[in-house]
Amino acid sequence: MRVGLLTREFPPDVYGGAGVHAEFLARELAALVDLDVHSWAGPGLAGAPGVSRHAADPALDRANPALRTLSVDLAIAAAVADRELVHSHTWYANLAGHLAKLLHGIPHVLTAHSLEPLRPWKAEQLGGGYAVSSWVERTAAEAADAVIAVSAGMRADLLSCYPALDPARVHVVHNGIDTGLYRPDPATDVLERLRIDPSLPTAVFVGRITRQKGVPHLLRAAMRLDPSVQLVLCAGAPDTDEVDREFRSLFAELSAARKNVHWIAEMLPRPDVVQLLSHAEVFVCPSVYEPLGIVNLEAMACGTAVVASAVGGIPEVVEDGRTGLLVPYHGRSAEDFEASFAEAVDSLVLDPVRAARFGAAGRERAVADFGWAAIAERTVQVYRTALTGS
Repeated sequence: MRVGLLTREFPPDVYGGAGVHAEFLARELAALVDLDVHSWAGPGLAGAPGVSRHAADPALDRANPALRTLSVDLAIAAAVADRELVHSHTWYANLAGHLAKLLHGIPHVLTAHSLEPLRPWKAEQLGGGYAVSSWVERTAAEAADAVIAVSAGMRADLLSCYPALDPARVHVVHNGIDTGLYRPDPATDVLERLRIDPSLPTAVFVGRITRQKGVPHLLRAAMRLDPSVQLVLCAGAPDTDEVDREFRSLFAELSAARKNVHWIAEMLPRPDVVQLLSHAEVFVCPSVYEPLGIVNLEAMACGTAVVASAVGGIPEVVEDGRTGLLVPYHGRSAEDFEASFAEAVDSLVLDPVRAARFGAAGRERAVADFGWAAIAERTVQVYRTALTGS
């Protein structure tokens, strides 16, 4: 089976969960199918065996980012004529998959990592391009031969947002985790280099500075944390200047009010993140929208308890009262949510025995239920369904 995997992000240019998914899925798929990867180009990014990079049309350098995306998709669609099936990830590659289906007469499988109708704040980032991205996603999803949802919650959202979708074409295949790469690291050299005190009870956040990740909620909640708690924020790549200014203002306010708050703005290498997660009592995930949340799996695989908002697919990963604590988000005021989130964090960070028990259970669950090899096998089963139409 000749498969084209279409994605914006691919190593070494990975900044979010969809890129992590594409990276590890491709690694496993390569042993099961004849795989070519088609991803975006970038400064210093060259093609590798089995990986083709595609750049936006330079004539659109000053155009809306959505138009540059479409030009990349045109190049990708033209390059996959020899494939028997294409598999696109996120709206950034969905149009390439849809056009390949029309142009080459091959099935298109689409994995939904998030949904544009449920991310209205994207209009701040894309302006009128948000209407374009929404059109791309809807058009591609409704016409795809199979749609993969990364959680049951995402499947429900897909069918709610796009009622024209045939439920029989929507399959759940969870995100995964490499528990060999993500595993407890007893070393402390990274903490020492970053001047993080390993003796203090610690909560860690890892993620982009976006409204989706709930970072402002976390910074306000942190004002309520016990004074002994150390908070480490691995947070960068703000969506917009406005979001960046809001984060910096809240961080300055928090830093003035309490000690032991660390902000790491640069994207750290994976081994550094693993060590930070390994030495934290709690990983915090205050997302307001999260189809699954690979980062929670990463923390669990490192043996770290999780405190997360109970949104999207997170409850399918984090078992409340066993691998972490879930904090209800919907139907509450921001202040109420933030107070409850801080209380949940304190209850685990200040009880290291309970936190360690949750962390061990999380590691066990990550190993047992979310291995990438099994997820690749399930994905190939979806490919076969799309190729046979049954």
